[in-house]
Amino acid sequence: MLKKRVAIQDFAAEARLFNRRAVVAMLIVVVLFCLIIFNQYQLQVVSYQDYQTRSEGNRIKVVPMAPNRGLIYDRSGILLAENKPVFSLELVPEQIKDMTATLTSLSELIELSPEQTESFLKQVKAQRRFNSIALKEQLNDTEVAILAANQHRFPGVTVEARLSRHYPFGDLFTHALGYIGKINTRELQQLDADGEAANYAASRDIGKIGLERFYQRELHGTMGYQEVEVNNRGRLIRVLRSVPAVSGQNIHLGLDVGLQLTAQQVLKAQRGAIVAMDPRDGAILAFYSNPSYDPNLFVHGISSANYSALLNSRDRPLINRVTQGTYPPASTIKPHLALLGLETNTITPATKIWDPGYFMLPNSDHRFRDHLRWGHGWVDVYTAIMKSCDTFFYELGIKLGVDRISDYMSKMGFGEKTGIDILEESSGIMPSRGWKRARHNQPWYPGDTVPLSIGQSYWTTTPLQLIVATSVILNQGKLPTPHLVTAFSDDKNKTEHAPALQPVIEVVKESNWQIVMDTMHRTVKELGGTAHRAFIGASYDAAGKTGTAQLAAIAQDAKYDAEAIDERLRDNAMYIGYAPYDNPSIVIAVALENAGGGGSNAAPIARQMLDYYFAAGVNSDE
Repeated sequence: MLKKRVAIQDFAAEARLFNRRAVVAMLIVVVLFCLIIFNQYQLQVVSYQDYQTRSEGNRIKVVPMAPNRGLIYDRSGILLAENKPVFSLELVPEQIKDMTATLTSLSELIELSPEQTESFLKQVKAQRRFNSIALKEQLNDTEVAILAANQHRFPGVTVEARLSRHYPFGDLFTHALGYIGKINTRELQQLDADGEAANYAASRDIGKIGLERFYQRELHGTMGYQEVEVNNRGRLIRVLRSVPAVSGQNIHLGLDVGLQLTAQQVLKAQRGAIVAMDPRDGAILAFYSNPSYDPNLFVHGISSANYSALLNSRDRPLINRVTQGTYPPASTIKPHLALLGLETNTITPATKIWDPGYFMLPNSDHRFRDHLRWGHGWVDVYTAIMKSCDTFFYELGIKLGVDRISDYMSKMGFGEKTGIDILEESSGIMPSRGWKRARHNQPWYPGDTVPLSIGQSYWTTTPLQLIVATSVILNQGKLPTPHLVTAFSDDKNKTEHAPALQPVIEVVKESNWQIVMDTMHRTVKELGGTAHRAFIGASYDAAGKTGTAQLAAIAQDAKYDAEAIDERLRDNAMYIGYAPYDNPSIVIAVALENAGGGGSNAAPIARQMLDYYFAAGVNSDE
């Protein structure tokens, strides 16, 4: 049997292999060592500043501080919008690992409604995750105590004391002040687009409507911040630096609480609006739309049931009737039309017409009726306005034509927004040939001009437009810009706010202003005037004009019967007036929906408003 041959070891080859392996290993070690040195150079030299900043970020935290929202006062310094301290349950989404489990556990401690949870989750999606977001506001003392005792169980969950907006007069000033609410996604995007998002890092609320929205920037103020040192658990150790927030400006209104309360009391359950203004500078004295609603419901998030009730109400409480309610002006615009007739020499103070109780266009058998079926007999411009003779103005309107009427009334502000300092405003309609063609694709007919001449047809206006247009007459051609805010203030200064009057109409005869004002004076002072009965015994000298706006069509030979007509289709009652006659300091408009005649319904309400105004000395000049 052959034995296996034993191989002789090659020590030289093994030595060469070992040397090669040793060199490769050494090269690897050198390369790795170089990489370590290079990395250390990058960390310690090149990226030193960046890593130092990030390291400090683990120790130093910048905490934004929301500014206090500016306050709102009436003309006497009574607080209308304040900031009240409240406790709220807040969560920082970034610090919570399991949001669903956290919400479930919190709901076992305190009552959380599905709406509160749903609203919170919407905000989590809309807001940045490192922001603190309120889950429940207005915690009571018991809830605060329970949450404080269990706070160690919930990282990222805190109970915070914050200032919350409160409107002490409830629904009295809602349509003027508006309200604030949670910042939504659209508003956050708009803040980003405007470059203002950084100033809202600690803010949760923003003005939604009314003055709160219009003056959001002034009321909000400027955000402050604190640089604080925290430990590895995020707890505050000390404050390193603090930049205080700058509170928003306070705003002062021309509104008077007593006058506003009077408006609410006299309207009672009647749908409508009352607005009063100083014609000399445009300061709004009263601004009430009925029905109203409590704005405090919206501050912390209104429930679906409450909002649905407001939204679906037939009485439309969400509509601001002062600036968004559009009504046929009816006979309240007869003084304005008379001024146009005098200025164009279409009529003179001596012009008289025979009123048989109706008006007929040439070659037509249709009768446009006067409100007095048997007519007024011989009528001049004074009697026509004092007794509200429709026939006189039917004839005047046809002679003037729609073009002159539309152009002139537009200069007085009809069909245009007034520019008041809230955004919720309608322009109404000042019809013209072009408007009808664009809206209805039809030509303008003479039969359209006849009802237009007494403030009917397509013509609609807001109560605010009525007092502005009447103020143009009182200011002899100068149009005021109505404004709710009369001044801004902070801890140091107070700045007055009064937009200048704008010349809009030049008259040929200065005496025409006085003629028109005299006609309104006679409407109140003389027996037979449509507003005379309402102002008997008044301690001041007033002037005005009533209006009754027909909403339902009545057959030519039929008699108006309110009881036979649906309540929502009955006539609107209108009134426009001012006082004192020789030096007006207040002009007032009243619009009552489906209330009937202006002289018997709207004028008495204006009387009560003016009674309070003069008795209480609302105007310091009186």
